[in-house]
Amino acid sequence: MTKRAYKYRFYPTPEQEQLLARTFGCVRFVYNAVLRYRADAFYQQQEKIGYIEANAYLTKMKKTPDTAFLNEVSCVPLQQCLRHQQSAFKNFFEGRAKYPTFKSKRHRQSAEFTRSAFKYRDGQLFLAKSKTPLNVRWSRELPSEPSTITISKDSAGRYFVSCLCEFDVETLPVTPKMVGIDLGLKDLFVTDQGERIGNPRHTAKYAARLAKAQRRLSKKKLGSANRAKAKQKVARIHAKISDCRMDRLHKLSRRLINENQVICVESLKVKNMIRNPTLSKAIADASWGEFVRQLEYKAQWAGRQLVAIDQWYPSSKRCSDCGHTKDALPLNIRAWGCPECGTTHDRDINAARNIKAAGLAVLALEENVSGMGQVSMSGSR
Repeated sequence: MTKRAYKYRFYPTPEQEQLLARTFGCVRFVYNAVLRYRADAFYQQQEKIGYIEANAYLTKMKKTPDTAFLNEVSCVPLQQCLRHQQSAFKNFFEGRAKYPTFKSKRHRQSAEFTRSAFKYRDGQLFLAKSKTPLNVRWSRELPSEPSTITISKDSAGRYFVSCLCEFDVETLPVTPKMVGIDLGLKDLFVTDQGERIGNPRHTAKYAARLAKAQRRLSKKKLGSANRAKAKQKVARIHAKISDCRMDRLHKLSRRLINENQVICVESLKVKNMIRNPTLSKAIADASWGEFVRQLEYKAQWAGRQLVAIDQWYPSSKRCSDCGHTKDALPLNIRAWGCPECGTTHDRDINAARNIKAAGLAVLALEENVSGMGQVSMSGSR
């Protein structure tokens, strides 16, 4: 059995909206207060505060008259936020993340509920301290009863519920098809067979509407109701761009997984590439990292194999016919001829063919063939 989160949008009643607003506020308050308590204890008394001490501090806050309002909401989300904070500190000390930061009320709000704080009965979801079920738009049936749910509200004012359920993984039938893809900006990716999947450039498509909404926002008075409305309009445009991007990436990744047994991709350092001031906006809009992440977990579920090629492998300037590697190949050159064999190459198709050949070499050597393998080859791209 594998756990998977199913996300749905829901529309709360006015009473539920008030309850969720209080819950989000209390979760944020507890997280920030305990984070300040742990930081002060470390820097002033050189004491390390763990989850048990943090939970005791939460109990103390509930008994204090000034913070007695914490008892108005379910205790489960408050305890869960401390568990998340403990995980954040663990990731920080093990070098996987930065130091935990304070939560802001201006960004996405969320609260996690375990089974003791919600009920799922006859296709209806009830939260603690709420008598009416959530008006959830069930786009698909849940495979099992959720073990935890996460209620969230984005910057655009939309409410979502994410249900963590167990489901049986169904592997797809084995197919002989294999593909190598070269990620890019003009085309989102190009396959070794020459198929080009265009980049829709969602950010550029909505740039004019976004700029107009931002200009109107900048003219509103700070703290006014009109400014709050204008700010939400800007957030809705950003949400529209993000939804369009994710929808396309999910459809393309699912298509590649369904059609191919082996998918060979590049291992790109997107965080380093995005520092380029000229191409950073276009690289962020393409979302290469998210696309590869979707391919990785979908390949594991479907019994497919995803192979990532080392970032320094010279896929573009290496001849896919004879293996000759050029010393340099600027980005403005989209086609080139091999001086050894005389073959004329399209830059992207040639790179996709080399990526596929290198990925199949990994599988032939039986190096990390399960899940996501990686090959390291010398040279510069």
